Amino acid sequence: MQQIGVVGLSYRHAGVEEVARFAVPRAEVPARLPALRAVLKASEILYVGTCNRVEVLYSTEDGAPAQDSRAEVFRILSGREPAPGEAARILRAWTGEAAVEHLFLVACGLDSAQTGEHEIAAQLRDAWEDSRAAHTCGPILDRLVGEALAMARRMRRLSAGVQAPSLAELAAERVLQHLGGHPAGARNFAGTPPVALLGVSPMTRRTAAILQAAKIPLVIVNRTLAAAAELATSVSGEALSLEDFRARPPAVSALVLAAGGTALLDAAALARLKAAAPGAPLLVDFGVPPNVDPDAARRTGVTRVGMHELIEVARSRRLTELVRLAPVRAAIDDRLGRLRTELALRAIGPRLAQLRERFEQIAAAEVARALQSELRTLDARERSQLERLAATLAHRLAHLPLAGMRAAAVHASNEAVEAFFEGARSLRRGADANGDANGDAHVTDTGDG
Repeated sequence: MQQIGVVGLSYRHAGVEEVARFAVPRAEVPARLPALRAVLKASEILYVGTCNRVEVLYSTEDGAPAQDSRAEVFRILSGREPAPGEAARILRAWTGEAAVEHLFLVACGLDSAQTGEHEIAAQLRDAWEDSRAAHTCGPILDRLVGEALAMARRMRRLSAGVQAPSLAELAAERVLQHLGGHPAGARNFAGTPPVALLGVSPMTRRTAAILQAAKIPLVIVNRTLAAAAELATSVSGEALSLEDFRARPPAVSALVLAAGGTALLDAAALARLKAAAPGAPLLVDFGVPPNVDPDAARRTGVTRVGMHELIEVARSRRLTELVRLAPVRAAIDDRLGRLRTELALRAIGPRLAQLRERFEQIAAAEVARALQSELRTLDARERSQLERLAATLAHRLAHLPLAGMRAAAVHASNEAVEAFFEGARSLRRGADANGDANGDAHVTDTGDG
C-alpha cells in the first residue's frame, strides 16, 4: 500500500468556496488527468469531485512510498503557485495504508457531510470510469476502487432496513417545509405547482424519488433533453431543456440544482422564474461552484439554500449516524487488515520464491561437489537418495526464515523488509564465493591424487 497517495480537501476542513476553487468540471477531467499524472510522477491517477469534496487518488510510478504532494496538486488544480504554507493549510494528504483507509471511508459515506449517504459510491464509480476512459487508471487503482465499492455494497447490507440519509434527503426536507406554507397544506400537495430539478445527477435522482413519494409533481431540466426525459419518465414528471427553462420557466414552487458549470441561471432568468411562480420559489443549490450566484438570488428576492447551509444541518446529525454505522467502521478495519496482509505478501512473494530457490541451488551445488570428491564412491541409488535428502532439508530450512519474513512483512517497514533481503543477498554472495573457493580446492586435490 505504500505507493498509494490521496490529496484533496472537503467540507471537513474547508469551506464550500475553497472546494469550488479546486473543482474541475467533469467534461474537463479526462484532458486534465494525464497532465496531473505527469506532475505527480504517478503511474495511475483518479480525480474525485463531488458537491463537497475534491480529491486526487494516485499510485507512484516506481512503487516507491508516496510523498506529500499537496503543492503539486494545488498548482495544477488551482492554476497558480501556492504561497508559502498555503498548500499545507488548505489541502490534506494521506499516504500508504492511511490513503486506502480514507478511500474506504469515503466510499462508504463515513466521511460524507451526511454520514452514510449512498450517492458518494455512485460518484466514485463515475470518477473511476472517467479515469479509465482517460487511460490513467490501471491494475492498482482498479483493485483499490473495486475494493472500496465492494465495501460500500457491504455497508448497504449491514444497514439494511435503515433508510440511508443523504444531502438529497435534507434538500427534499427543505422543499417539503417550504411547501408546508402553501394553502394546500403540509401533507396534501394536490394543486401545488411542481418542483423543478435541474441536472441529472445522483443528488437530483434521490431528491426526485423522495418528492415523487410525497406525490409532488416534478419538472426535470437538463442541458440534454434526452437525459431529462429519461429521469422524468421514471418519476412521472415533465422534461424541459435548460435553454427552454431559462427562456420560459414554468410556474414552480421550488428548484433543486445539481449540475456542472457555474451561473446556470443569471439574474434575468431568476427574475423570469420568480415572475412565473405564484410565490417566490425556494432554490436549493448543490452546485460547487454554485449553479446560482448567491448575490443574484438575493437581489432577485429568491431564497437560496446552498451547500454551506445543508452541511451545517448534516453536521448536527453526524455523531448519531456514526454510532449507527459502527459495524461498517469495524468491517472497514477488518478488510484493511486482510488487504494489508494480501498486498504485503504479494509484494514480496516473488522475492521469497527466489530466495527458496537459491537455498535449494546452494544445497544441490554442495551435494554435487561432494559427489565429485569425498562421496564419489556412492552408487547411483545412494547418490539419488542424497540429492533428495539435500533438497528436502534445503526446502525445510528455508521455510523457517521465509515464514518469519511473511509474518513480519505485514507489520514491518519497507526499510526493514529491504534490510532482510539485502542481508540475504550478502549471505548468498558469501556462499557463492566460498563455494567457488571450495570448488577450486577440490580440483587441485583431485589433480594431486
